[in-house]
Amino acid sequence: MTETTDRFNEEKSAFTVRGSDQPDLEAGVAAIRNVLKTLPVRPGVYRMQDAKGDVLYVGKARALRNRVTNYTQVTRLPKRLLRMVSQTRSMTIVTTNTEAEALLLEAQLIKRFRPPYNVLLRDDKSFPFILLREDHAFPRVQKHRGARRAKGQYYGPFASAGSVTRTLNALQKLFLLRSCTDSFFQNRSRPCLLYQIKRCSAPCVDRIGKEDYAELVDDAKAFLAGKSTQVQKKLADQMSIAAEAMDFELAAVLRDRLRALTFIQGSQAINAEGVSDADVWAIHAKGATACIQAFFIRGGQNWGHRSFFPAHTTDVPEAEVLQSFLAQFYEEVPPARVVLIDRDLEEQALLADALGERAGRKIDLRRPQRGEQRRLLEQASRNAEEALDRHLAESTTQGKLLREMAELFELDGPPNRIEIYDNSHIMGTDMVGGMVVAGPEGMRKGAYRKFNIKRPETAPGDDFAMMREVLERRFARLEKEDPDRKSGEWPDLLLIDGGKGQVSAVCETLQEMGVEDVPIVGISKGPDRNAGREHFHLPDGRESMLPLNSPLLFYLQRLRDEAHRFAIGAHRTKRAKSFVSNPLDDVPGIGPARKKALLMHFGSAKAVRGAALQDLERAPGISSAMAQAIHDHFHPRG
Repeated sequence: MTETTDRFNEEKSAFTVRGSDQPDLEAGVAAIRNVLKTLPVRPGVYRMQDAKGDVLYVGKARALRNRVTNYTQVTRLPKRLLRMVSQTRSMTIVTTNTEAEALLLEAQLIKRFRPPYNVLLRDDKSFPFILLREDHAFPRVQKHRGARRAKGQYYGPFASAGSVTRTLNALQKLFLLRSCTDSFFQNRSRPCLLYQIKRCSAPCVDRIGKEDYAELVDDAKAFLAGKSTQVQKKLADQMSIAAEAMDFELAAVLRDRLRALTFIQGSQAINAEGVSDADVWAIHAKGATACIQAFFIRGGQNWGHRSFFPAHTTDVPEAEVLQSFLAQFYEEVPPARVVLIDRDLEEQALLADALGERAGRKIDLRRPQRGEQRRLLEQASRNAEEALDRHLAESTTQGKLLREMAELFELDGPPNRIEIYDNSHIMGTDMVGGMVVAGPEGMRKGAYRKFNIKRPETAPGDDFAMMREVLERRFARLEKEDPDRKSGEWPDLLLIDGGKGQVSAVCETLQEMGVEDVPIVGISKGPDRNAGREHFHLPDGRESMLPLNSPLLFYLQRLRDEAHRFAIGAHRTKRAKSFVSNPLDDVPGIGPARKKALLMHFGSAKAVRGAALQDLERAPGISSAMAQAIHDHFHPRG
């Protein structure tokens, strides 16, 4: 079945072959041939699905019928695709207007479904940008992640939070732009500390006028656009004029700004001379692991570099890995006008057209052969090789630790997913449970979860009851979403911060839920609570210790400490919110305007809580019905 639509992200179910969910090549080919009967010769996207409807693979085609036909010619397929076809029982087809649209949709669906037979961008978190807001008379400069909805100029992407923080610090030193929120700005009566340390021009208390501040903003835009030499000359001229006018204080300020600019210009890790705006990509692979190195250059400045290790790259050519990776990476990140790659891609022109369609401008995707651009690619390629060597060395060490862990705790094999749990609270208030996840590739921060303890029956400060609530919620969701344990989300080991009592409580909780095959280990400090004297508790009551210099002990301590850090951080965040919470926030029908009117009239939330009905009715903007609702909320009738 097919569907033609301008909104090419819609789905349409296709013919399904019923049968066993066991791999069966003949059944897979039969399912594909049944779909072929309805396929047109036009662009689109197809999804291979197993017997349960889970997506195995997402592909795009210039001509759907021709492309899907290839999957029925099993003698020509590599082993990886043979395994995929043997599991295929249905397909979903969506037609598009152009092949470029199909490529965009393919990347969108791969990121959504994360199929096991597609190359996957493993690190898909948002990248930081610098936002120079334009919705205020005195624009604010700030770090930004996520959707770009605020009005202003966005500069990025930066490779890391550290890269954007360094650039923000430079902007503050050079151009003295404010970084405070609008509410903080409006309530200042004297300059803040940033003014004292020469990081802000204090427009909040009129230490600088609008025109002079606008000039600083223009200089900052020029700097971010790569015109740092122009800004440098302007500062030098202003310093000379101030010195000639005997205004040595101003000359000293300009001198410090000029020194900061010179330092920034000399601190570039990558010499991007002759390259204005470009994204530089290189790939290096060894065995089943590939590393993709990225340099982000904007305005001739290095905005950081990052290494990526995409998943599912076994038996996939490097050029195909890079092409699939780039399509997914630019799903949310805007590309530079020039994208440099270290090898030719099979569908290079198509990818450039698709990126240009998404960005709304022409994208030059090319492999340079000489000059400064070629030198940058060679540097990226060396970095990719070195990063891959470090990654493989770390993976080898990690693998050895996991094998030792499996032997110590008598597991069936090295654990692929370890979940570590801890709780945090102060005297039973703001109770939070934390779960962190580790595996062969290290900590999986995208899988971390926090649990607000909210059941009425959970007594404040009862660590056992808190752990019971956390695990019941966690495993109830697992049972609902993945009862057959095929998603890889089920843990191979639970590591609990606690001793015999915590382990017994966890075992009891899981047994009541019918989960009896997940290994559980408790980790507790010794009698004197000294690090290095940890005891490891098994459900059968056995205990063990590791030598003080054991690498496995250090690794287990890091896992325990990471869970502790995450739980405490979640608790502090919740506690901070409770400090600024207002009882009026819980009253139905009270929005910001009515809350402000009540606070202005009564002076405090406590006064509103104790006000009589007649007093509430006299408050501006509060109707009789609303006054009754507020009074009933604070004075429930028994």
